[in-house]
Amino acid sequence: MPKQKAQIARPQEYKKQAQDYEQKVLDVSRVARVTAGGRRFSFRVTVVIGDRAGKVGLGVKKGKDVQLAIAKADRNARKDMITVPVNDKGTIPYEVYGKFGSSVIFLKPARDGSGIKAGGAVRAVCDLAGYRNIGGKILSRSGNKMNIAKATLEALKSIKNVQKLDRKKAIKKDNKKDADTSTKTEK
Repeated sequence: MPKQKAQIARPQEYKKQAQDYEQKVLDVSRVARVTAGGRRFSFRVTVVIGDRAGKVGLGVKKGKDVQLAIAKADRNARKDMITVPVNDKGTIPYEVYGKFGSSVIFLKPARDGSGIKAGGAVRAVCDLAGYRNIGGKILSRSGNKMNIAKATLEALKSIKNVQKLDRKKAIKKDNKKDADTSTKTEK
């Protein structure tokens, strides 16, 4: 009687990750490792994934062939997903800067119907994040798509939820008014 292979129990996380995300390959580059017998070549792939509804992730991995590297980078991007605020106009609430390495990115809100006005990696990240109207500018001279994409993610991470900020401001104003009235009554 042949032995049966033991089934590996999968965590529940893998079932949640089976959601369909759109992916865009930003960069494929051939890299070499020099050994005593010569050079060993592999491929480094940069992938952006997103659901166009506020979730976006970036993955960078190496593999012996391009398809293997893309699959690894996709898994890596799913692990590092972030949630970004997208308002009803499909834009960001205010201007933000992002920096990663030598790459500096500037993102600003755009009017409804203007589209995504950004280049290369910034466009891909913003599109897959779900922004329909946004302006972006690469302020550095860096041509490294991976660093530009990471700087864009840093800029998007720095956006605070405007509704929460409005609530905090209202609470501070109320507290300040209470403090002012209490000092006036003491006099």
